[in-house]
Amino acid sequence: MKATKGKFFARGVHIRDEKALSADAAIERLANVAEVAIPLRQHIGKPAVPAIEVGATVKRGQLIGKADGFVSANVHASVAGTVKAVEERSDGKGGTGVHVVISCGETDETDFMPPLADASAEEIAQRIQDAGIVGMGGAGFPTSVKIKPRTKVDTLILNGAECEPYLNCDNRIMLEQRDQIVRGAKYLAKAIGVENIIIGIERNKPAAIATFEETDLNVVALKKQYPMGSEKHLIYCCTKRKVPLGGLPADAGVIVQNVMTALAVCEAVEEGKPLIERVVTVSGAGVNTPKNLLCPIGAPLSALAEACDGVKEEAVKYIAGGPMTGTALTGLEMPVTKTTSGLLFLTENETNTEEPTPCINCGKCAEVCPMKLMPMQTAFYTAAKEYENANKYGGVLSCIECGACTYICPARRPLAQSIKTAKAELRTKK
Repeated sequence: MKATKGKFFARGVHIRDEKALSADAAIERLANVAEVAIPLRQHIGKPAVPAIEVGATVKRGQLIGKADGFVSANVHASVAGTVKAVEERSDGKGGTGVHVVISCGETDETDFMPPLADASAEEIAQRIQDAGIVGMGGAGFPTSVKIKPRTKVDTLILNGAECEPYLNCDNRIMLEQRDQIVRGAKYLAKAIGVENIIIGIERNKPAAIATFEETDLNVVALKKQYPMGSEKHLIYCCTKRKVPLGGLPADAGVIVQNVMTALAVCEAVEEGKPLIERVVTVSGAGVNTPKNLLCPIGAPLSALAEACDGVKEEAVKYIAGGPMTGTALTGLEMPVTKTTSGLLFLTENETNTEEPTPCINCGKCAEVCPMKLMPMQTAFYTAAKEYENANKYGGVLSCIECGACTYICPARRPLAQSIKTAKAELRTKK
């Protein structure tokens, strides 16, 4: 179906996408992983509870963590082997969590669920829950909860924008696994109870747009603009609908799912395969051979770097995820999770290493904020530990944490970090 032109949204920033480094690198499977450490919390909500004991032999796809509550998700073994430990480890974000450590065996035995044929909406929804599928675009919200909105919806939007610089994992699966994504989208639509399916793709991915124009999905070609992949902005640009302040996409009659989530749904329905692996883009001028790797969940990031022929001495910053919303790393011990989209090795020419200077009240952060907030106010009140005022005057709880304010700040202030701190403090108080 011929692509239509998406609508523009106000504000945001225009960033060099740096995607050429890995755009043409076909997906490769990460091999020779000796051990995985699988976190039992890879999603929004309560962590899964261990469903396996130390010393047990497990098969690939076997349940090792059971969802605990409504907003939670199952976790499965990504490799076959022996459970070496069930222990607290760093989550790479300043906290800790329970990890199931598995030493990989010599075989690759699987314990998948039976495939579903001509599945009903209820069966698809149950399979999504059983497979532990979560949003794979970054947030990690359990998909089984998202497809059961409290308000009536009429549209499913597939998010293929991938607006973060460097990342190509979504782009590559759209090029290499289009048909599975389309079938996964239709399973999702059936489970939700809608017929209208839209896929939004930024115009810097012309090959992906062209290949989806050959399907029966409604394709929207989006302007290259950050943060186009934000749910609220994607909905507006694809449908001209606005999500109410403080509302959810369902309040605008829409459910949004990432293209990789749709692929995972297809595999769960047709193969009985739980969410045990994902594609990760390894890129940046600081890595020798940028690649797009299909990685088992729990694989150490060091294994990804090794598969890309190592890291150059010029790399000064390591990031898990994209450069705008990702997490800066102190090492490569952190494992791949269901939401790990990228591993970046950036040189001095690609990142800022300057110390921040005092705010000059230029207002640039407010000018580019896609949510029309006042990031400078959030930073001011967060520094004073007045978190309620950070929300009252800065609107911090409406922030989507896109990082546009930090990117544009001439004083190099860590505005996004101030926002995350304020939100965390307010949630703790609540």
